[in-house]
Amino acid sequence: MDIRDLDRRAGAVLGEVVGQVRPEQLWFPTPCPDWTVRGLLRHIVSLNEGFAAAAIDGSAPLQTWTGGRLGDHPAGAYRRSNVKLADAFASGPLDQLMEVRELGTFPRRTALTFHQLNCVVHAWDLARAIDSPYDPPLDMVEMALNLARRIPDTDALRGPGAPFERRIKVPDEAPALDILLGLLGRNPDWISPLG
Repeated sequence: MDIRDLDRRAGAVLGEVVGQVRPEQLWFPTPCPDWTVRGLLRHIVSLNEGFAAAAIDGSAPLQTWTGGRLGDHPAGAYRRSNVKLADAFASGPLDQLMEVRELGTFPRRTALTFHQLNCVVHAWDLARAIDSPYDPPLDMVEMALNLARRIPDTDALRGPGAPFERRIKVPDEAPALDILLGLLGRNPDWISPLG
């Protein structure tokens, strides 16, 4: 499996959801406890820019990982950041090391797997927030699920202020997407309080 292709496809799936966000929905709550739709979009753009910079330079300052700007057109900001990310990973060996924020240093292949996981899960976050259907391809969910199962349940990685939320138990027979969401601290049954 070509992780670059899978990540490009995941970015396109996320982009489809981003493109559905209407201006009046920017202040809607999301399944991410501290973020509105606008805050989540800014986070997504920031991640793209951080991954892109780190892929090129080996690491990126925290400001790059958190400083994404949406301007007046969030979907355009997302598209530009997604192109920047794809261009950064288009060439160069996948075993070359790069730093991914506080998570550590990984081969570019693994970093793209982290990014792909973010695309799959944040697309669900946005789709739920704006009450839009979301049915990602199974290969994307399975790749993200493989990685999510390996993320340790430690205070450094999970909980308030950490990259991931604490795990939520979902039934073993639940669909793969629901299991993925639970592993990353999302309640698959989350419904917007505005809905």
